[in-house]
Amino acid sequence: FLRYLNSNHQSVRNFHLTSILNEEKTSKWLSYNEKVYPPQTAEETKRPAFVCHEIKNVKYSPKKLWYIAVFVRGMSVDEAVRQLQFIVRKGARIVSEAIEQARELAVKEHNVEFPTNLWVAESFVGKGKIIHGIRRHAKGKMARIDYRYANYYVRLEEGKPPKHYYQPEKSPQEKLD
Repeated sequence: FLRYLNSNHQSVRNFHLTSILNEEKTSKWLSYNEKVYPPQTAEETKRPAFVCHEIKNVKYSPKKLWYIAVFVRGMSVDEAVRQLQFIVRKGARIVSEAIEQARELAVKEHNVEFPTNLWVAESFVGKGKIIHGIRRHAKGKMARIDYRYANYYVRLEEGKPPKHYYQPEKSPQEKLD
């Protein structure tokens, strides 16, 4: 291993594992919690309260976490936590903890009266930091390996969840019309 790094190959001189520029970037997802809306008139429908929450740099693949994030969209908070108990994956525990933390945040800081009256309005995953490492192979060869992290974002909204979060597919007759 050290012979490989100490050799005078051109490609080895510029060899590095993790970039110094791999710094923490702030997202604007939590800034939606501080947004102040103008007062509503009597004719307008009541704007539901919402809370945004994020969990950054979870040691889990973003592709694997995406399936679980999509699964809980449009569910009530209680139903989402209940359903996630039956999924035997690390990502299910991560999403469940994030929803519980967002529920507590809604009650403590955003004046939501009933914690059971919340539903998952948005749930999605973003790429987190990537740490580059080395995997050693036979005969002194090496390969780069990426250790991926994920960011999980959730927005809970007050009220009852919609009947269909995703638009149902049209029937053949409706497609013809």
